[in-house]
Amino acid sequence: MPKSYLIVGASSDIAIVTAKNLLNGGHNVTLLARDISRLEELSAIGADVVEGDALDQQAVLSAIESALQSGGGTISGVAHLVGSILIRPPHALKVEAFEEVIRTNLTSAFLTLSLAGKSMLKSGGGRMVFTSSVAGSLGLVNHEAIAAAKGGIESMVRSAAATYAKRGIRVNAVAPGLTDTRLASTILRSDSMREASEQMIPLKRINQADEIASSIHWLLTQAPDNYTGQVMHLDGGMSKVLA
Repeated sequence: MPKSYLIVGASSDIAIVTAKNLLNGGHNVTLLARDISRLEELSAIGADVVEGDALDQQAVLSAIESALQSGGGTISGVAHLVGSILIRPPHALKVEAFEEVIRTNLTSAFLTLSLAGKSMLKSGGGRMVFTSSVAGSLGLVNHEAIAAAKGGIESMVRSAAATYAKRGIRVNAVAPGLTDTRLASTILRSDSMREASEQMIPLKRINQADEIASSIHWLLTQAPDNYTGQVMHLDGGMSKVLA
């Protein structure tokens, strides 16, 4: 039976693949994004597209309402896939830039959690997936801003999983390592930079977008009901293994 899913931050490479996977499974999908030009193909195959910023409460509410209508009053799952990369040491980082990283990643995640969670409480539950990073659990050079934001997301996910455990809402996160996407293009812009990045990873390779997307799809649609409050590390062993 088709279910309704909402993706916030839907113009990213990982979000686009996730949406395709859900649509190919026969589900209804609503996409919230600032850059809707990247979603024309998804719109053509049935996705509902809402233009707006993940920090705009009214835009998020509009996307939730669209997803509710598609699902007959129920949203089965929400994925918050908003992210940014800023690699700079604290002494060279203005507080305004730090705050922007926090707002883009953590504040927008909280807004989705708050608004979508309220909707799911009314309809009897659902699943939420948020995006962290290997930097959320592993100390990496010059990653202080993004580590603070993603570490906050991981802590928020654990707390929310506890808050809503008895209300049918399951809350988890994925924590990718470096992934071959538009967002990481500056880090992977040369063969030497790519090779240096690969050498930091036990598996000696960069993530592919479809690997992260398939994991998000599993969390939204197939994960056991008792899987909540977890951070799924998708980093080639970088955060846990020395090789």
